Amino acid sequence: MSLSSTIAQLWAKADRSAVRAFFLSVSALGFALLLALYSGTAAELGHLALAIASALGALLVAAWVAVTLVPVLAKRTPLRWIGYKMEYRVTREGWIYILGIFLVAVAALNTGNNLLFLILASLIAIILMSGVLSSITLSGVEMRLELPDHIFAGQPVRSMVEVHNEKLTLPSFSLRVEAVRRRNAVNSAMLETPVYFPYIPKHDVVQQHVPMTFPRRGVYSQEAFRIVTRFPFGFLQKARRIDLKSEALVYPSVEPTRDFFEVLPGMQGALESLAKGRGQDLYALRDYQPRDSSRHVHWKASARLGSLMVREFTREEDCRVILVLDPHASAGLAEKEADARFERAVTMCAALAWHFYESNAVLQFRTAGFETPLVEADEVIFDILRYLATAKASPPDPGRALLSELATAPEIFRVIVTSESRGSIPSSIWNQSWVIFLEDLAP
Repeated sequence: MSLSSTIAQLWAKADRSAVRAFFLSVSALGFALLLALYSGTAAELGHLALAIASALGALLVAAWVAVTLVPVLAKRTPLRWIGYKMEYRVTREGWIYILGIFLVAVAALNTGNNLLFLILASLIAIILMSGVLSSITLSGVEMRLELPDHIFAGQPVRSMVEVHNEKLTLPSFSLRVEAVRRRNAVNSAMLETPVYFPYIPKHDVVQQHVPMTFPRRGVYSQEAFRIVTRFPFGFLQKARRIDLKSEALVYPSVEPTRDFFEVLPGMQGALESLAKGRGQDLYALRDYQPRDSSRHVHWKASARLGSLMVREFTREEDCRVILVLDPHASAGLAEKEADARFERAVTMCAALAWHFYESNAVLQFRTAGFETPLVEADEVIFDILRYLATAKASPPDPGRALLSELATAPEIFRVIVTSESRGSIPSSIWNQSWVIFLEDLAP
């Protein structure tokens, strides 16, 4: 039943005209072979003219097949698997095996024992068979890497590696997928740990979920991957390179840091004094989620129900905030220190933006050369994070154009993250702003 279904599948996918050309060429070449055999027999019997005619007929039939049918078959033959560039490496076990072959060869030559020559031929045949089987295992195998839509620095994510065996008749065994590392790469390879696939059935897809962690924000790029196998005996490691460009945009971490907890109480107090915030009327109780604040846990309800419950409050008026990142380094600051401060500023902005997103605030983000509209935070949060993922520090700005523009901004509470020193902020923006000076925070 399996053989008949395989034949039916092959016939359904077959090129009918190519199949007809193949069987016609085999029949024609078989007829040419018969003519050649008949020519030899006629020559032995002394029928020279008949022998010449039969030989010419065989040559004409073979030439007709070569000119008309062979090009048709060659155009339809998928030769891409033959063109795979393989990388070879003899393993430690392989070198030991080759040393054993050398010793058997020396003993066979010295003694002239036919049994040793037979064993030597078998050992060499195993090496050749290993190379052929490993090539068959690697041929017709493709892969795909699928990454999550949103990736945060330092947080593990689940990616998916998919391997597709395109061969219709043969499975593949013992494959390992690994990243091709580039020299002088800023970020590390995406697949830090190789992914092992013990068995991929014929014409089937196998998937594995792989945990990944990206330590820093930015763009991670992988140009190529490598599929490696040591099947069947482990004497030879053979690999095939797959050019598959993959990119991952990693957002800065939004986890609250020590700096965030240091500035949050003062910022909350300033926000509540300048604008209406959360209401005090209880709206509902719901299950605790990992990012909820412990201040909102309803301990009595949690003890009664046996699980953490969180209070939700009514809202009197939307919280409206402009979050500002000043990317300009402070004058006179060393380049290394300026870069370190900017990274802390980006992390602080990401944590604040996520905090306002969780608070359902109306948020606008502004920096030099980029700003979002003043809308619900859930509409712009990932635009902000995408910008922060690739943001770079700017040289000092003596004119402080960005901070001067804030003086004419609408009367909305502003949170400004800057590496400038105290006394550099225009007095006109102090009344409606909370300024976070990075020099005041612990390094």
